[in-house]
Amino acid sequence: MSERKEFRTLVSLEDAKKALIPFYKRDIEEVPLNECYNRVLARNVYSRVDVPGFDRASMDGFAVKAKDTWGADEESPRPLRIKGIIHAGDKPDISVEPSTAVEIATGAVMPRGANAVVMVENTDTSGEDVNVRKPVSPGENVMHTGADIMMGELALRAGTRLTSREISVLAAVGLDRVAVYKKPRVGIISTGNELMMPGTILEPGQIYDVNAYAVGAGVIENGGEPVYLGIIRDVYEDFQKAVVEATKKYDIVVTSGSTSAGASDMMFSTVGSFGKVLVHGIKIKPGKPTIIGEANDRPFIGLPGYPSSAITIFNEVVAPMIRHMSGYPEKARREVTARMAVRVRSEGGREVLLPVGLINEKDALSAYPIEKGSGAVSSLLDADGYIEISEDTHVIDEGDKVSVKLFSEEITFPDLLMIGSHCLGIDIITEMMSEKGYTVRSINVGSMGGFRAIRKGIADAAGVHLLDESGVYNEPFLRSLNVEDAVLIKGYVREQGLILPKGNPSGIKGLEDLPGKQFINRTKGSGTRTLLDMELKKIAEGRGTTLQVLTESIPGYDVEAKTHNAVASAILMGKADAGLGIKTVAEQNGLDFIPLRDEEYDFVVKASSMNKPAVIAFMDILRSAEFKKRIAELGYKPQA
Repeated sequence: MSERKEFRTLVSLEDAKKALIPFYKRDIEEVPLNECYNRVLARNVYSRVDVPGFDRASMDGFAVKAKDTWGADEESPRPLRIKGIIHAGDKPDISVEPSTAVEIATGAVMPRGANAVVMVENTDTSGEDVNVRKPVSPGENVMHTGADIMMGELALRAGTRLTSREISVLAAVGLDRVAVYKKPRVGIISTGNELMMPGTILEPGQIYDVNAYAVGAGVIENGGEPVYLGIIRDVYEDFQKAVVEATKKYDIVVTSGSTSAGASDMMFSTVGSFGKVLVHGIKIKPGKPTIIGEANDRPFIGLPGYPSSAITIFNEVVAPMIRHMSGYPEKARREVTARMAVRVRSEGGREVLLPVGLINEKDALSAYPIEKGSGAVSSLLDADGYIEISEDTHVIDEGDKVSVKLFSEEITFPDLLMIGSHCLGIDIITEMMSEKGYTVRSINVGSMGGFRAIRKGIADAAGVHLLDESGVYNEPFLRSLNVEDAVLIKGYVREQGLILPKGNPSGIKGLEDLPGKQFINRTKGSGTRTLLDMELKKIAEGRGTTLQVLTESIPGYDVEAKTHNAVASAILMGKADAGLGIKTVAEQNGLDFIPLRDEEYDFVVKASSMNKPAVIAFMDILRSAEFKKRIAELGYKPQA
């Protein structure tokens, strides 16, 4: 029943937002006072009472006629006869006459005849008298009727977001129910045969449903109420029924997945069967395969399946509508100006929202791209904000000024920024740095990416393990890649080899057996990939052929994993017969391992960062007995 539908009429991001403007409506409801926190006031609140409703003492002490205290001091106190005592909540029938006083508690009703309160610490008692040692003026330490809020006064204005402070005012003026903007109820549907609920055990080809929970949190952040409607499989009738029912019950319906132009994608045909498609495709990256429509007078938005794309489109398109409906003010992102740390190319033809990280150098900000692809959940986690690249822009040069829209109000710079190859040892370093009070941000881009990050001055340190044809690790690349302003710090030795399923059912004995076997590779530029290609090149030359011909005979050679753990996971799930990785990961996952060679995992440190306290702490950790002990537990060996 599904229909292949290409995106023939892409609209701009601005036009996509405009398509939802007819649904920017607000409803009002009254809620109990104890349920109005974080809601938005829908009507002005005028006080129907005075706050306080009587003259009251603002200090513990003695209610007096002020003129009876004038001239009093420590040397010559003024004695006044005590006529009684008034507690908070009492209805006093006592009055203050000349040369008399009444003991009074904070918050108690002022007695007749009194116009001031002497604080108790400025008095002492002697029998039936109180000795006043400091004079007071009329009205001192007294809060008069209506001094806080007067009857008829505007206490709170419509549009105010209610926090503990505002709720205290509502209680003070006696309201037990409050008129607020109704929270829009947002029905959330996930689609896809591959999706599973978090907490279940995944089978090969399955992934956890990320978008439902990310979108649900976004709904709450923007003042709405999420309703999770579960996962709908790629069955047209089931999907159609779920969407139709949702548009009858909820103010907004948000789905994720099944929006791109493909045979298994059902959103377009489903929408067309019972509603109207308003937008089918946006000129933006990430987020091109987005659908906006209406049915039963309710809006629905089909988000892309990839998490970073779904979250981006939700924040840009859906969140503003939810905020309006709930009464929240439009979210104004804080913007900062930075210079691009590297050259960035854009394909043009559509707007790009590029996640970037920020570094602070010489009191100026630099932005570096976080490019992990639309499917990467962690790309937004590693970023501080994003830049908007217009559809007419093809290149942003290194050093160009850009405006960065921040994800949060404040920029939190890590004490140590590491960009390079993935390693379990970095997790230990991060933990030990935290114990010393330092924060670390680690971004996995491979060894080659780490060298580039140091060369560009982006990172403080990079973990690297690149093997040169001379058989030397890492050091030759400082020269060949023109990495200046850098110091190579020796790290530790890891054992690289083939990771295989338990029992090695394919009978693989070494790299020479890989042709015809399903393989899982590492990313280009990683030290592991470099080692593999060097060894395969030797095998190819020994067989009188080329590396390209040999690799074409290895299924999966072009399938890349970003980490050693990802290699092990692919093998555990039966996606591959073999992959290259470190022995530690194979052992942790109960997999077989065939040793290939030891490799040197080192750190390239920016020379100008060597005096930073965090880098000094990092160096101390590398040299510490505790660190050496902990990496030994991983199966690593310190370098001599």
